[in-house]
Amino acid sequence: MFKKKISSLEKKLNYTFKDKELLIKALTHKTYAFESMDPIEYNERLEFLGDSILNFVIAEMLHQKNLFFSEGELTRRRAIYVNNTHLAEKSKKLHIGDYLLLGKGETKQNGHQNSSNLANTLEAIFGAIYLDSDFDTVRTIIERIVVE
Repeated sequence: MFKKKISSLEKKLNYTFKDKELLIKALTHKTYAFESMDPIEYNERLEFLGDSILNFVIAEMLHQKNLFFSEGELTRRRAIYVNNTHLAEKSKKLHIGDYLLLGKGETKQNGHQNSSNLANTLEAIFGAIYLDSDFDTVRTIIERIVVE
């Protein structure tokens, strides 16, 4: 049932996963994993990867489009795109909170609306897309979701 539901998220992302488990892992909060009877992976490792990819994509884009900006100015502008507030806003537009797998306590605390959870999950999704496809694909998706 959940796999069917995530197809609507894939449409919003404009990307169809070959390995649906990667997307499910990206949507799995550690509180959900810790409450599971069976050991399951959660999104923190994908978040780590996605955060690095996001930073690189934005840095590369700014470097190419702003030839006369100093390092400090490039860093300041990159921070605008990669901060949790901006990423949470983008995540809300995609309704990512509707797909989060959260533990009972996190659900009671409205974790599906928590800005940190939303931003971290979006980064995890970028990591999952990279592993499922290639760098050019994730770059295109990041530029469309984060920059536009």
